[in-house]
Amino acid sequence: MSSVGLSAEYLKAGTSSFYEFAAAVAPHVLPTARARDLGSGDAGALSPHGTTIIAACFAGGVILAGDRRATAGPMIAQRELEKVHPADEFSMIGFAGSVGLGIDLVRLFQLELEHYEKLEGSSLSLVGKANRLATMIRGNLPLAMQGLVAVPLFAGWDHAAGRGRIFSYDPTGGRYEEHEFHSIGSGSVFARGSLKKLYRNDLDAAGAATAVIQALYDAADDDSATGGPDVARRIYPVIMIAGPDGVERVAQQGVAELVGRMLAGRQERPDGPGAPLS
Repeated sequence: MSSVGLSAEYLKAGTSSFYEFAAAVAPHVLPTARARDLGSGDAGALSPHGTTIIAACFAGGVILAGDRRATAGPMIAQRELEKVHPADEFSMIGFAGSVGLGIDLVRLFQLELEHYEKLEGSSLSLVGKANRLATMIRGNLPLAMQGLVAVPLFAGWDHAAGRGRIFSYDPTGGRYEEHEFHSIGSGSVFARGSLKKLYRNDLDAAGAATAVIQALYDAADDDSATGGPDVARRIYPVIMIAGPDGVERVAQQGVAELVGRMLAGRQERPDGPGAPLS
């Protein structure tokens, strides 16, 4: 299509959403186009799966972390997969489920937010971003029904509310705000159980990072699809923090130090720190 034709189609579409524009003009470029090429079987078995993602709020923002493992059945398909990414300057997204679909979802969402900001001259509110993501997930329902499911966990700094917020989703595009902390993926039940004992409202960024590392370790301890820190290969969880100054990834050296202190404590108490009975 020529640039003139593309401009005409774009003006005709009349939307600030890149996703809606692409769906109207060139739907074959979207991940949902794969649905018509699949049979009626469980297509999810064809794709490696990634887990586990954790988010937790603290006084100055919100933290999002993920392990690095992807599995294909009983096999480890990838040891260094990054499932946590910045969505834009003040928000972050992580995914669990089909890896190829999850990576496409992240990239498309990043483009969606960048496209809106360039077109409108301002960025969406955090809730607006969360709603756009829900629309994109809803468009993936045909693939989800065939077994190709990727579910995101979205978090960021809400300037209007002056705090970090967390949003989870179901495969149909349902959006839910989570309070304090949340986790998705096959190890999520163990991660949330760990955070129930470790989380406090007065945690700072370092305390929140320590808590999510402990929770990821507990998830890996009970869920074979979740990878724990690999000290020998220097593979550590990806941790990002969103606050009033934007999104920042915790440097690998900083994560390694937190992991080192956590592992030293586990030498004395293998099941991790205990919660006071009060």
